[in-house]
Amino acid sequence: MENKVEIYQNADSQTEIKVQFEQDTVWLTQLQMSELFDKDVRTINEHIKNIYKTDELIQEATIRNFRIVQTEGERSVNRSVSHYNLDMIISVGYRINSKRGVKFRQWATALLKDYLVQGYAINEKRLHQKQQEVEFLKTGLRIVSRAIEYAANEQEQEVFLQFAKGLALLDDYDHEALDHKGVTRKETIYPGFEDYMQLIGLMYSDFESGVFAKPKDESFHSSINQIKQSFGGTDLYPTIEEKAANLLYFITKNHSFVDGNKRIAAACFLYFLQQNKALQNSKGDPIITNETLATLTLYIANSRTEESAVVKRLIISVLNRNKS
Repeated sequence: MENKVEIYQNADSQTEIKVQFEQDTVWLTQLQMSELFDKDVRTINEHIKNIYKTDELIQEATIRNFRIVQTEGERSVNRSVSHYNLDMIISVGYRINSKRGVKFRQWATALLKDYLVQGYAINEKRLHQKQQEVEFLKTGLRIVSRAIEYAANEQEQEVFLQFAKGLALLDDYDHEALDHKGVTRKETIYPGFEDYMQLIGLMYSDFESGVFAKPKDESFHSSINQIKQSFGGTDLYPTIEEKAANLLYFITKNHSFVDGNKRIAAACFLYFLQQNKALQNSKGDPIITNETLATLTLYIANSRTEESAVVKRLIISVLNRNKS
């Protein structure tokens, strides 16, 4: 749940308090509790000490610091102030047992329940959508399996088998079962900066843009060199597939050029695979189609940083499964 502030106002409109909502609970300072229960801060502090002393509540679970702006004289000062959650507020309220405390407990509990119910409803909707997606994929696999069984000839079977491979990949994606590692371990050929720039130079005539491949900074060097990294003599990316996936990801995401970053990334990705004799499978067919390459590159471009691991695993899985 996002950090949120609610305004509590009692029935006679004499007391108005900004209530901090975070991590599915309410947070108030000692000063706010003092205003809420109409007691001085010293009394509130004594109750809190006694609650901790008797182990009624655990301090680490009920206290948190939030930065707030306070007015001190003529100055506005940003300070870190201790806030206490709903458990503590209710415990203090029961010890004071004032009418104001009762009213606040009723208000806070009802409001918190609303947040929890809303969150549950959202999660239920997402779960239902996920279940529908899984069922859709399973249905697709069953249909393809039946089609293969009844295919009239080998050519038809081959077509359906190609679809089955794609659906299986989507099923693994949905179940978070994509490949973590590549399958090709061998001495790697790393094209240099000039090799890649020569390749990019061949693309100029295909794209009419005055700023195509115009460097913005030096980050392209980083993109092509990151896949060479090792630790303790061991490659950080041990296989050709892992190196290629990270190369495509880094060039696409680093935006080293004013224009053409996705096209350049895709071309360098193919060039790296070609130089390492990994662009074709054992039958001599390309392991990745034009459509798949475009889709993966756009997938990277539209992904978030926190999704990088899943994105790379999808690329590795595509390369792994098209080897044969």
